[in-house]
Order: sequence, then structure tokens, then C-alpha cells
Amino acid sequence: MDLEQLAAYLHRDVREVSKLANRGYLPGKKVGGEWRFTSSEINHWIETQMHAYTEEELTALERRGTATCLATEPLVCSMLSEGTTAIPLRASTKASVLRELVKLAEQSWQVYDADALLVAVKHREELGTTALESGVAIPHPHRPLSEKAQADSIIVFARTAGGIPFGAPDGGLTDLFFLVSCRDSRTHLRVLARLSRMMLRIGFLDELRSTETPADALALFERTERDLLE
Repeated sequence: MDLEQLAAYLHRDVREVSKLANRGYLPGKKVGGEWRFTSSEINHWIETQMHAYTEEELTALERRGTATCLATEPLVCSMLSEGTTAIPLRASTKASVLRELVKLAEQSWQVYDADALLVAVKHREELGTTALESGVAIPHPHRPLSEKAQADSIIVFARTAGGIPFGAPDGGLTDLFFLVSCRDSRTHLRVLARLSRMMLRIGFLDELRSTETPADALALFERTERDLLE
């Protein structure tokens, strides 16, 4: 993408995007004196900025380029099931959490190559932790897996019995984990935006930590997502 295409993609003024690029805030490079950007790197940049987005900004991101009917339908709950939920997750290290999350993902019957998924989420963590200061982490592949490795988009949720070191920016521990593996980048950003909106709800994370079974967690997700869409 060039500057004008990126500005349209981000729904921002081209002058603002130009300033961000020239100041080194956007991932891009100059080719023949002109800025060029790849969608995968821009999407990664959006991910790193999303924790600071307002409810309005997250809603706009979630609905961008999406039909109205899709924007008002359940998203998280359509990709999550009791089979892909674990309370508690029996893991005590970052490596074991990732392995157990991938095992849960296999329960969706949408993952054909679990090893490929595990390698992908490990690679993404090497690029930068997906842990947030809220005690939540959202491991995911840097790019969508091939159709040979995965069918439909999936979400896995798990909570460990106690917090573990996962690389959170504030040095805090992490106990809530969402493994997100979508079939395309647009859906991936929509899922991250929807999850972020849910986490902004007062008391949501506390309630999630107090759930005792996968069924309890799913009921909370359904109730919260329904409230967002009303």
C-alpha cells in the first residue's frame, strides 16, 4: 500500500498517516522515495495499538469493511465452545500454556496440523508478547494458517489456577488466555476488537476469573457479547 491507500485502510487523513510514517511510528519503507506498507505489518501494528483504543475506536475497527448484518452478530461465541475451553488449564509455564492451548484447539476439529499452529503461535510470541497488563494474553499466529492446516476460525479460552510469567509489559502475571486463530486478517482484527470491547466492560474480567466451569464461562461470554450488540 502507498500512503493514500494506507490512509483509506486506517480511516485516517493522509497527512496524519504521512506524519506517523515519517516519525517512525508506522512499519514501512521507502521505495524510490515513496512510502510502501504491507498489510500484514500494518495489521500487526494495529494489534499493538489496540490496548489503548476507546470503545468507539474498537467498534469502528470491528465494523470496518463489514456488512451491517455481520457486525451485529455474535462473533466470539460463534468460534468458542465448551470443548475449546478449560478451567483450570493445567499448565505453569509459557511453553506449557501454548502447548495446552493448541491441544484444546484440536478439540474444535478445525485444526488439521497442530504442530503448524504451535510453531505459528510460538513465532508470534517471539515477535513480541501478546500478554496485556490486565492479566490477559491473546496468543495467535502472525499470519493466517493455510487451508491445509486449519479449516474455520477458532477461539480457545483457558484460565490457569494461578498467574504465570507470560511477558506482560508491567511484569505482572497472566492467568486468562485466548488463543485466536482466524482464516483471514479481517476476521482476526474483528475478533481482537470484539474481545477488547468485552474486556472494557466493568467487572467482566473479575467475573471471568470467578467462573468455575467451561459452561459458566461460555454463559458469561454469551451474556456480555449480547449486551454489546444491543
